Amino acid sequence: MADDLAVDGVLTRLVPAAEGDLDLLAAWFATPAFVEHWGGVPQPRAVVAEKYVGRRRPRVESYLVLSRDEPVGYAQYWHADAADEGGIDLVLTPEARGRGLGPDAACALVTHLFGRLGWRRVTVDPVAGNARAVRAWEKAGFRQVSCEDGRLLMERRADD
Repeated sequence: MADDLAVDGVLTRLVPAAEGDLDLLAAWFATPAFVEHWGGVPQPRAVVAEKYVGRRRPRVESYLVLSRDEPVGYAQYWHADAADEGGIDLVLTPEARGRGLGPDAACALVTHLFGRLGWRRVTVDPVAGNARAVRAWEKAGFRQVSCEDGRLLMERRADD
């Protein structure tokens, strides 16, 4: 993996997901605990292949989240219609939760988006009832801007 494509946090490293990661990602996305707040329904291998191994680049960039070189989650960012903003999605394996890895990975990705790509605004949309995720996004500097149909809209702005 080319180092210039990786995104480094303090506790995590995000590396672009690739076709070779399909078995791992398909296993994760087939696990109810992994997708509990990611649509709530296990994903078939074909859907994982289509969406989560980098086939949607450059509109959506997919990453494995690593902790100590071990895969612990999946993250992606996607471009909005405005050239300088978009959103992040992030999910960790159940074993990796509660260790500060989510906020660290989110901060690393936001730093990348603001610094390298010149974005001005990044959004996330956790399920309102997922208190753990909401706290993690808040620790990463996101603030709530709205709530609709049980989903929060949270944002970070480059000028905050």
